[in-house]
Amino acid sequence: MKKTYNIEGAPKAIGPYSHAVSADGLFFLSGQIPIVPETGNIEDTTIEGQTEQVLKNIGTVLKGLGLDYADVVKTTVFLTDMNDFAKVNAVYGKYFTADFPARSAVQVGALPKGALVEIELVAQK
Repeated sequence: MKKTYNIEGAPKAIGPYSHAVSADGLFFLSGQIPIVPETGNIEDTTIEGQTEQVLKNIGTVLKGLGLDYADVVKTTVFLTDMNDFAKVNAVYGKYFTADFPARSAVQVGALPKGALVEIELVAQK
């Protein structure tokens, strides 16, 4: 059975989607961009700062679902510039420290609100 979630404290959706959907024990988290929840804006212009904010937003959604980073099984990282890959990895590695999830990283033409990075994921309880 499918269930949708909108998590208190996470950035408000900027479209017709939920923060997460669960089905058959899996949790599918919508892509997070570096929106600061309190302002609704992207405030950092560096790839490191934006990646940090994205991962904080993901942490808020995971916590609201009763999950944490160790429950993540797959991530997809969207970058507007693949040259930022190493910088994103440095921040990403502070949040995923063991039993790493599977991951894909792709370069895209643009992201919502001019973000430099977006991350979506699948987790399992």
